Amino acid sequence: MTTATACPPGERPRKVFAVWFADLRRWSVNSFYTVCWHWPAKDIAPLARALERKSVSVNKKKIGLENLQLVTLHFDGEMEPRDTNGQAAFKGKLFEAVAGDVVYSKIDVRNGAIGVVPPEMPKVAVSSEYPVYHVRREAALPEYIKLLFRTHAFRRQINSMISGASGRKRVQPSDLEEIDVPLPRLPVQQAIVEHWNKARQTVDAAGRALSKLVADLERKLRRIYRRERTHDVIGTRYFVLNFKDMAAWDAKSGRAAAFRLACPGFRRMGEFIEDATELVRPAAEPDHDWPIYGVNNKEGVFLNCRQKGRDFNSAYKRIHKDWFFHNPTRCNVGSLGIVPDVPNDAITSPEYPVWRLKPDVPEPLLPGFVAVLIQTPFFIDLVQFNRVGAVKQRMYFENLAEVRVPYLPVREQKKFSEAREQALAQLADARRHAEKEKAKVEAMILGTVPVERGTQCE
Repeated sequence: MTTATACPPGERPRKVFAVWFADLRRWSVNSFYTVCWHWPAKDIAPLARALERKSVSVNKKKIGLENLQLVTLHFDGEMEPRDTNGQAAFKGKLFEAVAGDVVYSKIDVRNGAIGVVPPEMPKVAVSSEYPVYHVRREAALPEYIKLLFRTHAFRRQINSMISGASGRKRVQPSDLEEIDVPLPRLPVQQAIVEHWNKARQTVDAAGRALSKLVADLERKLRRIYRRERTHDVIGTRYFVLNFKDMAAWDAKSGRAAAFRLACPGFRRMGEFIEDATELVRPAAEPDHDWPIYGVNNKEGVFLNCRQKGRDFNSAYKRIHKDWFFHNPTRCNVGSLGIVPDVPNDAITSPEYPVWRLKPDVPEPLLPGFVAVLIQTPFFIDLVQFNRVGAVKQRMYFENLAEVRVPYLPVREQKKFSEAREQALAQLADARRHAEKEKAKVEAMILGTVPVERGTQCE
């Protein structure tokens, strides 16, 4: 395999090359892709100089699954706690990773599933499909390594290394460790990190405005709940209910029924929302690039990827601006969202319930208000005991329609809706600025833009 090397300024990777068959390690043109890092040779080194492989097994006999923090590694390199959905055991070995460690998915690293365990997760557990590395602090900063992983150049290098059968292609640890990357002196790495952090601070500040809006509504909902209820249902571990008031024989259904009786003034979501399932068969247009949207508890609704119609094997669901959808198995951690301004061909997974606000309702709910409402911890508490199922609990549209919420007058809803629009506008401006700075940071890592007060050779 040809690895990335330092390039003289101005030189570009060759588009045409010749290689002896004896020198081949993979029968793939992509495997000869090389990153042209514009750094002195002394600053280029294999990742192994910065990363040390770890293999600390978790003793599952001594530590139960309920005491382990499993994680989900997303394609943007970010990690979040994984919901075990009441799972009592985990098949296969688990390995420990701590804050600052590098973790990647052998299968999905080509899609960007490689990142650093964040400080808010001191210790996590991953399966054998997720190699773990300690960052050698004398050679690299974890924050710099994280930025390096997000560059297009590094992603292209990863994609050139895939091996295995179609659908289960993997990047092996030994191959990852051989990748040549720029590892300049620590002060230079720190300067790159600080440049990015400064850009992120603006985005974080705008994001806090949205968080404050959710917190304001949360306090209002809790006040209404305390005033309305005949007794607390959400916070108590015990409740009493007549058998005739139960819709199903389980604790969650019992709590939902007790909540309904304790808050008679609250109204069904079903009064205001309706199912909006509109199936689309992308395979009918094999050459069309379909934008597929997902939802999580961090971004809400987001563009996940684009896919040719020929690569679909089932129908998907159409979505439109100001509609809503949620992940039925992760809505209990906040994976619900409002659809932003999307193209006419926007679609989402057939597994996601898609819904919209009913038109011409005498006392309506405003889309912007509902977008804030569904992110409040109060609403998530209601979602918790309105789900159905045993181990894999879900919330279908029918369950969502039964959630009881307090109704706020339209004038109050407008205040939250308008404040949300202002916060979103500020956030959009901050993100546009951050994208420009992100390109500059990538150029710094590539070596084509000087780092701070000097050059990359300092």
